[in-house]
Amino acid sequence: MNKLDTKARAQILQLLCEGMSIRAIVRVTGASKNTISKLLVDTGRACAAYHDEHVRNVSAVRIECDEIWSFTYAKQKNVEKAKSAPEFSGDTWTWTAIDPDSKLIVSYLVGGRDSEYANAFMNDVASRLANRVQMTTDGHKAYLEAVEGAFGCDVDYAQLIKIYGKSPESTKGRYSPAKCKGIKKRPVEGNPIAALVSTSYVERQNLTMRMHMRRFTRLTNGFSKKVDNHASAVALHFMYYNFVKIHETLKYSPAMAAGVTNTLWEMTDIVALVEKEENEKSKKRGTYKKRISN
Repeated sequence: MNKLDTKARAQILQLLCEGMSIRAIVRVTGASKNTISKLLVDTGRACAAYHDEHVRNVSAVRIECDEIWSFTYAKQKNVEKAKSAPEFSGDTWTWTAIDPDSKLIVSYLVGGRDSEYANAFMNDVASRLANRVQMTTDGHKAYLEAVEGAFGCDVDYAQLIKIYGKSPESTKGRYSPAKCKGIKKRPVEGNPIAALVSTSYVERQNLTMRMHMRRFTRLTNGFSKKVDNHASAVALHFMYYNFVKIHETLKYSPAMAAGVTNTLWEMTDIVALVEKEENEKSKKRGTYKKRISN
């Protein structure tokens, strides 16, 4: 079986991280669609495992959290009449937590938008922080119980609630919300500093995600068909964003700014994570075959 070398894999992953669709990458590189999809899934799993193990004990002053919408296979309203819709089709939300100072994505989670996912997300955020932080979220009610359950009283927490006017008839049904008329900062726990209550950085991260992941581009056919592939694309993106991409303001990667690593990664370093897992699986298969032959 033909196997892509490190350089070819790095090129494909770079194109994925720059927002190119799989079909476009097929045309550019000549690699098959199935090969690219498998590489994405394998890389996503390796990136998620590395993030889970190494993005720990993060020292931060404040954390901003948000959820960004997308969909898998079909929009939620069309799932019932869709043919052969796989499990977890419909609305797919990505929860993110960012350190506004280092720009590091501390935690992320792909799934629903209910309290179960909110609790799982906040527990993960809490497990990765080394100290008490000031946290800001939007007004989503699921955050209230989730933050209390994960942090207790060991957090300075506030919600930033945006106040919207009525949508004019010309904009109804569009993606853009009604005009924001103002905001309300609501302290929830501890003593949050009013001047630091903000969701601007995490909302800007939503734009970065839509620019770098074709699956988040609206009004196209580039949306995810399987939730596993969607989660893998998210894991790859955040690995690239945290460790490889030089932040324009910082002039180095967010992982370096947060002290998670002291070197700037290259795409070949991400490929090395995949190759390491492949080698470990190969050794296990070899050991199993040896036992059978004996």
